[in-house]
Amino acid sequence: MREKDPGTREDAFDFLREHADAYVDELIAEFAAETDDPGLRCWLLELIAEARSEKALDLFRDHLEDMDESLQFWAVRGLEMLDTREAEQALDQARANGFIS
Repeated sequence: MREKDPGTREDAFDFLREHADAYVDELIAEFAAETDDPGLRCWLLELIAEARSEKALDLFRDHLEDMDESLQFWAVRGLEMLDTREAEQALDQARANGFIS
């Protein structure tokens, strides 16, 4: 997904979207390491959400207050997709604090 060619990037994203659950640890590590490309960070968080892994609960919580609206969107979506009591509590708390509506 770091390739310059948009087609190659899109193909990599599509592959990972279908197999995100198998690569969740690597996706979380790549998200943490990526600091230069906001678009790639957003794609990575989207893929992590698609994995529906409770391993990402803290990551999603951390981005509920993110100033980057696309990261905040995928943090909310990731918690919704987890559909656990802990995820619901995190969303409820963020709503109560006015971070999300």
